Amino acid sequence: MLVLNATFEPINVCTVRRAVVLLLKEKAEVLEHAEYVLHSGSSTVPRPVVIRLVSYVRVPRDTHRRKITRRAVFARDNWTCQYCGSRAQLTVDHVIPRSKGGDSSWENIVASCAPCNRRKGDALPHQAGMIPKRTPRTPGPHVFIQVASPRIPTAWRTYLAA
Repeated sequence: MLVLNATFEPINVCTVRRAVVLLLKEKAEVLEHAEYVLHSGSSTVPRPVVIRLVSYVRVPRDTHRRKITRRAVFARDNWTCQYCGSRAQLTVDHVIPRSKGGDSSWENIVASCAPCNRRKGDALPHQAGMIPKRTPRTPGPHVFIQVASPRIPTAWRTYLAA
């Protein structure tokens, strides 16, 4: 289930069970539901697909708290090598190599195919003549939603596009 903040900002993905609990406690409302329903001993409710929290929840924006994972880097970079555009044999590359003082931050890591990563080695981008197509940045929440649920249901697309 896609969870939206009161402002319609996507903030999380949760299980059906958690979504129903939020609905029963009146902490959320259903925006989109599936065609089939959930049955309990005393009631029947449509299966939620997108819910919105009734009251605003402050989401921490500390970039250091957003864990850097291979899947998150690949999702941010659209599963594409940032040097040649290939989608095969993806690895992660430090734009400024760690051996040259580069850190492991969102602004210094990009998706790279294995051949480009080997060719660049521990050279600086201008030395290797390999500048990433896009400047690496800390990804927005949509990337983490994509990592949590690689298959994005059609009903979610409207809310993730904003």
